[in-house]
Amino acid sequence: MSRWAQAAVCGIVVAVGGLVGSWAAAETTFTKHDDRVDVLLDGKPFTSYRFTGYAKPILYPVMGPGGVPMTRSYPVEKGVAGEATDHVHHESLWFTHDEVNEVDFWAHRPDEQGRSPRIVQQAMPVCEDGVIVTENAWTAADGSVVLTDTRRFVFAGDESQRTIDVEVTLHASEGEVHFGDTKEGTMAIRVRTPLQLKDGSGSEGAAGHIRTSEGLVDGEAWGKRARWVDYYGEIEGVPAGIALFDHPENLRHPTRWHARDYGLFTANPFGVKHFDEDASEPGGYTLPAGEDLTLRYRLVFHGGDIDGDNLEQQWKAWASR
Repeated sequence: MSRWAQAAVCGIVVAVGGLVGSWAAAETTFTKHDDRVDVLLDGKPFTSYRFTGYAKPILYPVMGPGGVPMTRSYPVEKGVAGEATDHVHHESLWFTHDEVNEVDFWAHRPDEQGRSPRIVQQAMPVCEDGVIVTENAWTAADGSVVLTDTRRFVFAGDESQRTIDVEVTLHASEGEVHFGDTKEGTMAIRVRTPLQLKDGSGSEGAAGHIRTSEGLVDGEAWGKRARWVDYYGEIEGVPAGIALFDHPENLRHPTRWHARDYGLFTANPFGVKHFDEDASEPGGYTLPAGEDLTLRYRLVFHGGDIDGDNLEQQWKAWASR
């Protein structure tokens, strides 16, 4: 057993503002290992923050209410019956972007020497007061650092739903940084097969739907602006869904959404023209040297038949904090 697995456990009861139902908030605890931090609610698995073995930090698996897996297993786990095997870089839940100073941090395509861009954690995560904090370097294929970031994750839940609050502060620590106008980014999740709208690339059992804060549904959501987007349906015969909230202080709120019928959806503050070539505002974003940009999101993993009004109420409660 590693030195972290032996000793590094911390926990706190996190207030679960905005959750539905009357259940008591769960106790959040973390267990550190050499390659990940396991997150538990009342001693039961919620997710694992994985910071080695991948081209960027990811969260996998993500267990919804009742311990039901909510995100696609592939490519972290291969051979799961009924799962699509497209887009090997869609790893459960992650944050990154393509075309960062023209470096592909989305698909991590290798150069001629076989070296790939990576987001590399700089030290073991800090686990205090129920929060995980990490420091990361966005490293080009040649080993040069393009920028750095600080990530803060807060995990909470009750018997009806679970939440992950994500705050990412991007630091132009190495000089000016330009984020390209591309659909390939940024706060991203790949849903489990039953929440997909359509089957493809080997998947079987897609029967989900999309709804947005603006009343758009299914295929209408792609590239449009919204305060939140929800993929919902049934998993193992039980109503379930994943909603992603965009904070009102984020860049270009309400954000545009890379919301695909095959189960990828992302909040993308940098893509504009790639979604709407007739948009009047310019796309991309330049972060001046020495400055920071903070982006905040909430992921809601819900059970039960939650409607759009309920999600809007939750968004308002979260956004006003």
